[in-house]
Amino acid sequence: MLLFSSFLAQLTLLLTAAVFAAPLAKRLGIGSVLGYLFAGILIGPYGLGLIYSVYQVGRIQHFAEFGVVMLLFLIGLELRPRRLWVMRSSIFGLGGAQLLLTGLVLGVAVAMMGIQFKTAILLGLALALSSTAFALQVLEEKSELTMRHGRAAFSVLLFQDLAAIPLIALVPLFAIDSGIGEGMNFWGAFQALGIISVVVLVGRYVIQYLFRFVASTKLNEAMTACGLLIVTGVALLMELAGLSAGLGAFIAGALLAESEYRHEMHAAIAPFEGLLLGLFFVAVGMSLNLHVFYEQPLLILMLTAGLVSIKAIVLFSLGRWHGLEIKSARRFAIAISQGGEFAFIIFSAALASNALEASIVDLALVVVTISMMATPLLLVADDLFFRKTGDQDASEFDTMPDEEAPVIIAGLGRFGQIVARILTAKKIPVIALDDSSQQVDIVRKFGGQVYYGDPGRLDILRAAQTGKARAFMLAIDDVEKSVHIAMLLKTHYPHVPVYARARDRMHVHRLMDVGVETILRETLLSSLDLTADLLRGLGMREGEVEHAIQTFKEHDQHHLYEDYAHYTDAEKMLTRIKASADELDDLFTRDAEDEDLLTK
Repeated sequence: MLLFSSFLAQLTLLLTAAVFAAPLAKRLGIGSVLGYLFAGILIGPYGLGLIYSVYQVGRIQHFAEFGVVMLLFLIGLELRPRRLWVMRSSIFGLGGAQLLLTGLVLGVAVAMMGIQFKTAILLGLALALSSTAFALQVLEEKSELTMRHGRAAFSVLLFQDLAAIPLIALVPLFAIDSGIGEGMNFWGAFQALGIISVVVLVGRYVIQYLFRFVASTKLNEAMTACGLLIVTGVALLMELAGLSAGLGAFIAGALLAESEYRHEMHAAIAPFEGLLLGLFFVAVGMSLNLHVFYEQPLLILMLTAGLVSIKAIVLFSLGRWHGLEIKSARRFAIAISQGGEFAFIIFSAALASNALEASIVDLALVVVTISMMATPLLLVADDLFFRKTGDQDASEFDTMPDEEAPVIIAGLGRFGQIVARILTAKKIPVIALDDSSQQVDIVRKFGGQVYYGDPGRLDILRAAQTGKARAFMLAIDDVEKSVHIAMLLKTHYPHVPVYARARDRMHVHRLMDVGVETILRETLLSSLDLTADLLRGLGMREGEVEHAIQTFKEHDQHHLYEDYAHYTDAEKMLTRIKASADELDDLFTRDAEDEDLLTK
């Protein structure tokens, strides 16, 4: 259709599909990913033909694959090297066993269909890879990524992403009429290692200074551009080395996981990642060759069922071997039983090097795509069936370490620093946020864990995992910003307890307006302590000092809450302040009279 031949028209169509597909699919309970796939099928060359050219689909898919790169960068950003080391047995043990066992079983199954054994092994290994983007998106939507099976799935997917690079490089070895393909030499390997070393060095030493410079400008758009520059720059370097852009993005993210700017980077990139990932799934749907399906529907459905079943059986067995309960092992098996996006790349490389025939590639690509579409449906079916049978696991979740449920402190001035130091001394994990890069640098020099980020932005609060926090300390000096943050917390994270510092009585009342209950005026206690010292210095007895201070505190607290109902009426508040001062004066006068009577 000529109507959608221009780039702007195609972009409008893709965005329309993204806007309507995900919400509709989510309302139907099938997950946004499946919605994107169906939307792609509908508007693609094998559906209504609104985007009618296979070349156009390939171009869109190539652009949208950057969403997968961003996803892997954000995963690396959340996976600190220390935690990666802790997960090494899951990644290399469970992940390696899955790839080898599944690849072998699938390869034997394909060979039994009459395909040459060398070709069958290539197909088996390619089909053993699952979809990182697809599986993680589905698990995250179902809030299962932090469960035991979710983390096991992540470990397997991470190993697959690492293993996909040598698999792609080794494709020429499987060529039917040639030996080792071009580029399989020591120079290529040396160049790849050099590029990875450059990424590691740049990520560790240069990017921090770049972010510090950009952060000093306090321009949100500059921070967003800086985050995108890092991802695109690393992806470009990796492609120049002939490696996976996704692997490079993951390495860059992991290197920056300990950076004080990681929450800011997450907030800057996450919206682009979500949109591009959605477009990636739309493009996958558009690339589904329905003609192949129409010609051999029964064969394709049988092959898809065979692929999913074999992978699920191997994964379930490995999950149980890894210590997962039955339900967790089953969810683990279903979640990553589909084919993956790396299969598209491996099959394209195999076609170019004459390792696979075009007819086999077309068939395999349709099977992989349909297996992706089956995953969310199988998870929904699993929910419905086993909910009825009451299948439950007592240990569905791991016991989370404290670092998964920190106390978040907004504002690292004098007040916030004291709170952070005490919590840290008591071994209570803290995530401290401040929008002053200078303040962040000062605190980090003294060993404090503080991150650059504006706590008044919802995306920063989300990146700091506020929803998992044990408590939130609001220590912002600016009244308007403090109230704004309190509103965000009470609207989006009502379950998180908020402890707030206030400048004055008006600030207290405004925080009470948005639902904050635990509030302390910053100078009240220090003023009372200093006044007590002054009274002692003037010769007053200890009992008299304590009584005077306690009387003032009780009187002040009583009127603080009474005045709340009238604090917006300036005239009435002035009258009440005068009455309160007179009342306090009367209290102290009566105390003095009582003291005189006692001493007579």
